[in-house]
Amino acid sequence: MHILIVDDEPLARLRLQRLIDALPDYTVVGEAANGDEAIEATLRLDPDIVLTDIRMPGKDGLEAAHVISAMEDPPALIFCTAYDEYALQAFETLAAGYLLKPVKEEQLRAALEKVTRTTKVQKSALKQVEEGASRQHIAAKTRRGTELIPIDDIYCFIADQKYVTVYHAEGETLIDDTLKELEEEFAQRFVRIHRNALVAIKGIVGMEKTAEGQYAVCIKDSEYRPLVSRRHLSGVRDLLNRL
Repeated sequence: MHILIVDDEPLARLRLQRLIDALPDYTVVGEAANGDEAIEATLRLDPDIVLTDIRMPGKDGLEAAHVISAMEDPPALIFCTAYDEYALQAFETLAAGYLLKPVKEEQLRAALEKVTRTTKVQKSALKQVEEGASRQHIAAKTRRGTELIPIDDIYCFIADQKYVTVYHAEGETLIDDTLKELEEEFAQRFVRIHRNALVAIKGIVGMEKTAEGQYAVCIKDSEYRPLVSRRHLSGVRDLLNRL
């Protein structure tokens, strides 16, 4: 599980880093000193968990948490703060935990394990490869009217800011559905490989490493190679082993 540490005090970040280093299965992939940096790092690093302070200069932890929790496939948020009066506001951001400083190893371990259990339950859906979805077509409004795209012809859904693009046998089409809605409806036919990408399970023929050291999914009958985020890499590998 990849963790982003957010705190304006370098010593506080270092202490959390040391606590996490002592725990198996958890890796710190980045640090941020304020809310703006936290948002940027979350988008760039795609962590599983964000450990964040609340009182920080500029955009504080609560403000950043509201932005992060509204992202597609957001990471779990755990607050680490010296102040207990923010607990209610913190949980309004759908926080997974609230730890008071100085954070103790036992408390941190319990909070991380709780998040990990929840994540594993969610990822179990990725192992289901049997087909079955309510719709057989995706409706898209185009200049020619309404276009029906067969689900069987779709390679992947890619989100870009406010829009989702469908890559399919006949080309590319913008649709109004959100990636989250599509993931929920077609959980048995499409797998999330990145915060901004769902790929048709039956079209996956492999995974390759790019020149930049990232991984990309190879799709049958398509030259498009959507990237796999570090957060979803293990899940994609598990899925490939089961296909």
